[in-house]
Amino acid sequence: MIDFGPLLSQPIMFLFGAAAQFGIFFAIIVAVLLGFDLKDAASIGIIGAADGPTSIMVSQILHSNYVGAIAVAAYSYMALVPIIQPVAIKAVTTKKERQIQMKYNPVSVSKGTKIAFPIIVTIIVGFISPSSVALVGFLMFGNLVRECGVLNNLSNTAQNELANLITLLLGITISFSMRADAFVRIDTVMIMVIGLVAFVADSMGGVLFAKFLNLFLKEKMNPMIGAAGISAFPMSARVVQKMAQKERPGNIILMHAVGANVSGQIASVIAGGLVIKLVSQYL
Repeated sequence: MIDFGPLLSQPIMFLFGAAAQFGIFFAIIVAVLLGFDLKDAASIGIIGAADGPTSIMVSQILHSNYVGAIAVAAYSYMALVPIIQPVAIKAVTTKKERQIQMKYNPVSVSKGTKIAFPIIVTIIVGFISPSSVALVGFLMFGNLVRECGVLNNLSNTAQNELANLITLLLGITISFSMRADAFVRIDTVMIMVIGLVAFVADSMGGVLFAKFLNLFLKEKMNPMIGAAGISAFPMSARVVQKMAQKERPGNIILMHAVGANVSGQIASVIAGGLVIKLVSQYL
């Protein structure tokens, strides 16, 4: 379950969630050029969002032949965020840019707003990307359960025991599609490489978008927060904060990064739904 406070107090962070999905569509093009079928290429591209559940959902709905490899790649790159993202960020930023300090003016978000937000998001996403309602609906439902304040036992169970149980069952289910003859193949290596390219492109896309916005802003943003626009929550935000702290001791941009990270969670699900809708028209 996610705290939407930083995102609600900094609405501009919504943009980074969209910008950091560039790698998905870039990877789809690369996969098609390498000879993958469109449904498989679309499923592979979603790896770039660093969102395991969305990757599995898209590959299942599109009946991809590489569900196991895609799941392994998606969860692997989620775990490798602290290793991959710093390299990607440093490749497109200068030390001076990474040292930029940002002001944070916390705004009190009312309980009513926190309750209304997941409901409104689910409705809006339903109109934009109906195929993604299942995922975003459950994501928002979890936060609604927590924020309503009267379902504490259910909320705690969903965050701990139930989440762990579902993760275990998901792993067991996916493992049945990972037979040696279907998994130990050159295609699996290609999927891992394309997934890495997508993940790096997503991170760089968010950073470059932040640098673009800085051309028009009087108070400059630290472009590293753009990399937190991927779905790996909260690892990506922590990586960005750690880098900022290393470049300039005492520089706190965690809340800005968390806002971008939350928007990435929502945007990755929407992107997955849009990919399903667009690709389904050609199958």
